[in-house]
Amino acid sequence: MNIEDIRSILGAKYIVGEEWKEREVHTACGSDMMSDVLAFMKDQSVLMTGLCNLQVIRTCEMMDIICVVFVRGKLPDEAMIEMAKEKEIALLSTGHRMFAACGMLYEKGLRGGPDYK
Repeated sequence: MNIEDIRSILGAKYIVGEEWKEREVHTACGSDMMSDVLAFMKDQSVLMTGLCNLQVIRTCEMMDIICVVFVRGKLPDEAMIEMAKEKEIALLSTGHRMFAACGMLYEKGLRGGPDYK
């Protein structure tokens, strides 16, 4: 699955990064807690979150997350957009709630990686 597939499935809009729409995404995560993202994310992932602060972009950079989808229609501020451009991280926004957005991607075959017990 690529970023454009995710955009289409979620009916999302590009905030930044449409030029990277063909990048492959291998796993997904939905969280507002960046500590969980740091603990469980894998490379070339998409993050679904309602959190809008610079820590989201910094976490994505550290974890090689290539796309962030802001749920519930949330929008990042200019500082986040500029940092995402610099780091080449696509930003999208969807009106869906996180649970629904994760479910829609899961239904289309995108997984979160191995289960942790």
